[in-house]
Amino acid sequence: MLAGLRVLDFGHTVMGPSCGLVLADLGADVVRIEPPEGDRTRRLKGFGIGFFATYNRNKRSVALDLKHPAGLAAARRLAAGADVLIENFAPGTMERLGLGWEALHALNPRLVYCALKGYLPGPYEDLPALDEVVQMQAGLAYMTGPPGRPLRAGASVIDVMGGVFGVVGILGALRARDSTGQGQMVQSALFEATAFLVGQHMAAAALTGTVPPPMPARVSSWPVYDVFAAADGPVFVGLTSPAHWQRFCAAFPVDALRDELGVATYEDLFAARERLLPRLAAVFAALPAAEIIARGRAARIPCAPVARPDQLSEDPHLRAAGALLEVALSDSVRAMLPALPLSLGGVVPGLRSQPPAVGADTRAVLTEAGYDAAELEELAREGVISTA
Repeated sequence: MLAGLRVLDFGHTVMGPSCGLVLADLGADVVRIEPPEGDRTRRLKGFGIGFFATYNRNKRSVALDLKHPAGLAAARRLAAGADVLIENFAPGTMERLGLGWEALHALNPRLVYCALKGYLPGPYEDLPALDEVVQMQAGLAYMTGPPGRPLRAGASVIDVMGGVFGVVGILGALRARDSTGQGQMVQSALFEATAFLVGQHMAAAALTGTVPPPMPARVSSWPVYDVFAAADGPVFVGLTSPAHWQRFCAAFPVDALRDELGVATYEDLFAARERLLPRLAAVFAALPAAEIIARGRAARIPCAPVARPDQLSEDPHLRAAGALLEVALSDSVRAMLPALPLSLGGVVPGLRSQPPAVGADTRAVLTEAGYDAAELEELAREGVISTA
């Protein structure tokens, strides 16, 4: 879909690389620019282990020292022939290097320049920011944790969302370039992405005149929309329509309960919710989780097991749909990781190449940019480039 599009990915950690990943999976030639020692996410432990492999498949790696004049010259030469540039350095970093928007737009007027930051232009724009910082600042952590205990989401949702919004902006700018011949600056930011996510709660506050409670303490819009303990593990069951309630009653042994509580209709459920839920919990506690899920799915009732992320690699739906890709996490470890959550013409974007070794494509990419073998040898001797 994006074959023939050359992207320079100066991203690091998650936000920038996730933006490049989407473009790469869609077919663009994404060249990952990293320092000669390799991006630091290659070496992260703890929560960050696996970041590099997750967000850098289908890319080529150029290892380049941007602190060296010859390295900057190489970066500028690459930018002169690129369609898109992605960066998520701290504010002002690319400008200090001479690789900011204005400098590169003068060099390559067709370049679409995507700057991914903590904040869009405004009073906060020079502040440092992280995924977790803006989740706290913009109210998402407040909505996620129980009252008085703000809690970040259990994945880098804002980094990824900011990166994906960057892709949206890039594609819009490329479409505009088709008409004008000119590239433009695209900006996406963590704080504004988080604000967009909590917009529904802002609307609720405006309509009700009250502060929306965190999700664990919310007043549900549905009479049954909860996690229950089955005999061997937790399950989620949601009944969000009268048809759901009728099919639920046919699928589970609750006829006596329905009559006792006087909940013959869906509307009755709301008034009986506090009495109903403990009784439903008792019904579910006597059944294995697999049986609850099987009955619920057969009755077309929203329900799901409460899974761990590691269990998704064996998920039968993801496997059957081709939505898992076998990605090399290291020389000895491969894992099934999610493809883009898209189907284009019935095809899920797949794996063209594994996450690259540091500098695996330095020589090839710089040769394409016009460097000859002698120049590359000199750059390597000076430590400006490294190759796999």
